[in-house]
Formats: sequence, structure tokens, C-alpha cells
Amino acid sequence: MDALDLARWQFGVTTVYHFLFVPLTIGLGVFVAGLQTAWHRTGKDHYLTLTKFFGKLFLINFAMGVVTGIVQEFQFGMNWSEYSTFVGDVFGAPLALEALLAFFMESTFLGLWIFGWDRLPKRLHLAAIWAAAIGSNISAYFILAANAWMKHPVGYEVVNGRARMTDLWAVLTNPTALVQIPHVVAAAFVVAGGFILAVSGYRILRERGDAAIGRRTAAAAVGDGDAAGPPRRRTDMWRTSLRGALVMTALAGVVVAGTGDLSGQLLHEQQPMKLAAAEGLAHDTAGASFTIVPGVEVPGLLSLLSAHDPGATVQGIEDIQRRYEEQFGPADYTPNLPVIFWSFRVMFGFGMVTVGLSVLGLWLTRKRRGPSRGRTAPVPSWFARACVLALPLPVAAIIAGWLLSEIGRQPWTVQGELLTAASVSPGVGLTEVAISLALFTVLYGVLAVAEAVLLVRHVKAGPEMPPAPRDPAVASDSDTDSGAAPLAPTLMY
Repeated sequence: MDALDLARWQFGVTTVYHFLFVPLTIGLGVFVAGLQTAWHRTGKDHYLTLTKFFGKLFLINFAMGVVTGIVQEFQFGMNWSEYSTFVGDVFGAPLALEALLAFFMESTFLGLWIFGWDRLPKRLHLAAIWAAAIGSNISAYFILAANAWMKHPVGYEVVNGRARMTDLWAVLTNPTALVQIPHVVAAAFVVAGGFILAVSGYRILRERGDAAIGRRTAAAAVGDGDAAGPPRRRTDMWRTSLRGALVMTALAGVVVAGTGDLSGQLLHEQQPMKLAAAEGLAHDTAGASFTIVPGVEVPGLLSLLSAHDPGATVQGIEDIQRRYEEQFGPADYTPNLPVIFWSFRVMFGFGMVTVGLSVLGLWLTRKRRGPSRGRTAPVPSWFARACVLALPLPVAAIIAGWLLSEIGRQPWTVQGELLTAASVSPGVGLTEVAISLALFTVLYGVLAVAEAVLLVRHVKAGPEMPPAPRDPAVASDSDTDSGAAPLAPTLMY
């Protein structure tokens, strides 16, 4: 193992860890803004309660994302100076726009939102969270546009061994970027939707458990096994957040599927080695099959997915290797085949399960017909448990997609222009990279524990509920007789 291998491991570990927070930031920001908009339009307290509850989860995630993201930029100079030298003129513009425009917008308005409760006018405060949410998505645009350039470089020329940008608009409207950006952003909404589903499902189960305890306590107190339990107000509130997440996840899943189809066509044209590696296709094949799992193949499906023609020819790994050697010189142009093969299936399979769960949930919680027409169906307890258990699936799917995207490009950092082996810093040795990798791994492990503790503690504690209205009849009796608090509100909380 040499410095190049450890540098790749370090960048991979820190990037994947950072990427845990990015999708949640993108999706949660919009979801919180939507909840506050609903409160602004309706004035209903449960929307405000949900806004503040999920807003805290959003802030915890945002802070952790900022901390872990800073390391990425330093690594360009520490471990990848040759890469930075080559791409600096091209990457400078989109990264500067991301920092000076998008991140500045996001962080500034997020600060106004945090400290603006009861200080800013209601409309301005709502505009602040929307500006922060939009800023995070604009930030994703610039970062993904820069990343897309590495896969399909456009709008540049090579001068004295360095890429010089000749057309910023071409870089920002790169056809690869225009497909990759909505695909990744929509996948981020699926991840955020899965997170909200898990939180809402947990709270529904928790509230039902508390309600059951309350009913038993009330029955024991009045000596009546049929005593009424607490109102369903809390469970209905979590049903609202769950339904919102179901809609968001289902709609985002449609966008992911559509842009994924376009991505397959672009891979067929621009990155045939990645496409061949995802299937493990050895030779150019007309009517190429797609392997669901080893031993289960669908004839012609790979050709259909990549070219919308079941008889189209898909290039194979060994034939591409031979052509690349003729074009670029002797080298191994094959990425890690097992990682690419299984990353694609994890991405596709887990993503489909998550979106399928959201569609099933929309049907289960639909409005009823017949005698109970107009009434909403309660969330089945088994479905709430399924939402909690499914939390890792969208996260694993988006990480697998990122591994497919980045490892599938190897051995290039810039497709067709710069090899990874030529991108590493020449003055950084194995010892230096090993020490920094160990330190980052330990530090990120500590941050992971801190993040998990904060999120779990907040979810378990639940939101601060507004006081429940008192029953006038019970309140009158209590005030005139003993001054004790009424029974029902006591059992509710």
C-alpha cells in the first residue's frame, strides 16, 4: 500500500461520512419550510409544533455537515495538489459561487430564522427559512456541476498542462450536470423522507404506548375498565408529518427513476466502462442482458436501459480496455468490479423498497370511503414499525450511488484527461497520510457518536406541546370543589 491508496481511502471515508448529512440538509430544510408555510396559512398549532421539532433536527444535521465538509477542501491541497493544479481554474468559479453565494445565503438566512422567532414579522421569518432551504439546494447545484465536469469535461482547454476554463456557462449547463443534479437532489429528498418517516413512525408508536398506559391508569383510578383514554391529538399530529414525508418520498422517487433512466443513457455515451462494470459485461454485446442477482438475468434489459433499444450494442470491459490502451497508452482502466456491481444493485434495490414503502403508506393512510367517507385512516402500527426499520435503506442507497459514481470513474479523476495516480501530492508520503487518516477516522467517529446521541435524545424527548384546552365543565367542578387539576389533561401529559 502506498500514499495514493491511503489518500484515496481518506478522501473516500471523509466524503461518505460528510455525505450522510448533505441529503438530510437538502430535504429537511424544504420540509421544515413547508411545515411553517402550513402554519402560516392555517394558524394550526400542530404545524408550528412540527416546525420547531423538525427544525431542531435540521439544525443539528446542518451544523455537523458544515464541520465535516470543511475537511474536504483542505484535502485538495494536502493530498491532491497535482489534481488541484490541473482543475483549479475550472473549479474555482463554481466553488466560489457555492461559497460566496449559496452557502452565504443559506447560513445567513438560517441564522435569521434561528434568532428571529418572535422578533421578525411572521412573513419575513417564513421567508428566511425558505431562503435557507433554497440556498442549500443552490449549493448542491454548484458542487454537483463541478463534480459532473470531472465525469464529462466541457468548456475548457489544456494550456501548459493545466485545464483553463473557456466557457463558464458550458460548465454550469454540462449535460451530465443537468441530469446528475436533479437525480442526486431527488435522492436527497428520498433520504430525508425516509428519516422523517422513521421519526414519525417512532413517535406514533410511542404516543400509542403512552396512551395505553394512560388508559390503564385512568381505569384503575376510577375503577372502570372502560374509562376513556387521552385525546388522539398527538398521534394525529405525527400522522400529518408522516403523510407529508410519504408524499415527498413518492414524488422524489419518480424524479429519481426518470433521471436515473437519463443517467443510463449518458453512461452509454460518455462513460461506457462504468456501465460495463455495473453489469460485469466482458465484451461488446448486442442485446445485452441485465443481471438482477448472479444467476438471474433479464435478456436485452441492459441494452434497453442504456439506449432504449433492446437490441443495442453495449460495450464490454475487455474491449473498452483495449481501446483505451490504444487511445491513452498502457494502463489498467478497469475500476473495482465487485464494488461497482453491488453498489448499483444496492442503490437500485434499496431505493425501490423505500419508494415502494411510501406508495404503500399513501394507500394505507388514504381517506376512507363508504359509511366512514371523509374520515382518515389511522396509521397501522405494523407500518409505523416498518418505517422505523427502513431508516437505513435510503441512506445505504444514496451512499451506494455515490460509490458507483466516483469509483466507477477510476482510474480517472478527470475522465480522459487526468489519471488518479497523477493527481496525488508528490511531497506527501505514506506516513503523513496514514497519520491524518487515523486522526480523521477517530475524530469522525467521535462526531458520529455525538450526532447520534443528539438526534436520538431529541426524537425520544419529543416536541414541546402547547397546553391543551380545558373542559369547561370539569374545570368548573375542580375550581369550586378542591382546586385540583382536571383528570384528562393530567393523563395527557
